[in-house]
Amino acid sequence: MADEAFRIGPASTNESYLNEKKIIQAALTSGAHGIHPGYGFLSQSPEFAQLCADNGVTFIGPSPRAISDMGIKSTSKTLMEKAGVPIIQGYHGDDQSVGRLKAEAKKIGFPVMIKAFRGGGGKGMRVAMNEAEFEQQLDSAKRESMKSFGDDAMLVEKYVQRPRHVEVQVFGDHHGNYVYLFERDCSVQRRHQKIIEEAPAPGISEETRRSIGEAAVRAAQAVDYVGAGTVEFILDSDRHEFFFMEMNTRLQVEHPVTEMITGTDLVAWQLKVAAGERLPLLQNDLRIRGHSFEARVYAENPEDNFMPGAGPLTHLSLDFDPASFDGTVRVETGVRQGDQVSVHYDPMIAKLVVWGEDRSSALRKLRSVLTGYHVRLLVL
Repeated sequence: MADEAFRIGPASTNESYLNEKKIIQAALTSGAHGIHPGYGFLSQSPEFAQLCADNGVTFIGPSPRAISDMGIKSTSKTLMEKAGVPIIQGYHGDDQSVGRLKAEAKKIGFPVMIKAFRGGGGKGMRVAMNEAEFEQQLDSAKRESMKSFGDDAMLVEKYVQRPRHVEVQVFGDHHGNYVYLFERDCSVQRRHQKIIEEAPAPGISEETRRSIGEAAVRAAQAVDYVGAGTVEFILDSDRHEFFFMEMNTRLQVEHPVTEMITGTDLVAWQLKVAAGERLPLLQNDLRIRGHSFEARVYAENPEDNFMPGAGPLTHLSLDFDPASFDGTVRVETGVRQGDQVSVHYDPMIAKLVVWGEDRSSALRKLRSVLTGYHVRLLVL
């Protein structure tokens, strides 16, 4: 798909995709005007965004300040409260002693969610159902956070026991325009990792849809956000109250379901906004059309509690041709039969995305394409 390719290092991410200088050097060598950071790695690094600016390369994303403000959860919570975005009350303080964190957890009331200040993607998150297991869960969250983000600072919040994970796609440009492209429901998860996403979120009223969308725009405006971003909320299943969780300052893996229901190309929007253009559409121009699902196909070992697996893809085939569905089925993948699923990267093999006139027809189509997608991994 690329016109040119530049080797930036071995498979280990610290020597390649997380090596800022090598990536900048590749951009300068190629004469590229901009860098699209993708979904992970340096996509939410304010230091990398600043390094791009220092070298005259456009970072296709928000400003370093916006990434920083939203990347540190304690800072973002304070900003959201000031912007009138509902937040879950909790402890986001500097005193990180075990005693203080436990005391705050008891004050909030169990169960509590323990979360890393930095990062996202479900890393550094644990639930303590009672005081007896608090320290064990805290230690586990700290170790994972340090490994993933190089920082083990934690916040403690009330855990909503019947939550729905609902996120809103937002976009801002350099001219002060902001829109929300409606919401996605990402509640089907394993170990805080999304598995199935859908848009729009089922069973919410138009009033809630408008309220959560407008709250997401206020969140973006609070940090002068430019580009594509996702504001994630916890939605109470019973009362449909919503609370700010975090903002991912990048395009999400699940963005295709939003594209499907709005008829947009969000990557094209990113490039236009980064080039200084105005948003292609304003809020009154956006409408929801039909329903969309995305299912992630992961390399996992069902005999080991579905833990991530690695090894060769010994079989990969489809019983259907995505092109025959007139744009209502997308198979997004970067692997072929015989390729290796590496221990160095996310174990996701593919994303299967479908669209239907309504939720029921979209769900039937999802079942059909999942049935027709065949994969076998030899777990090593």
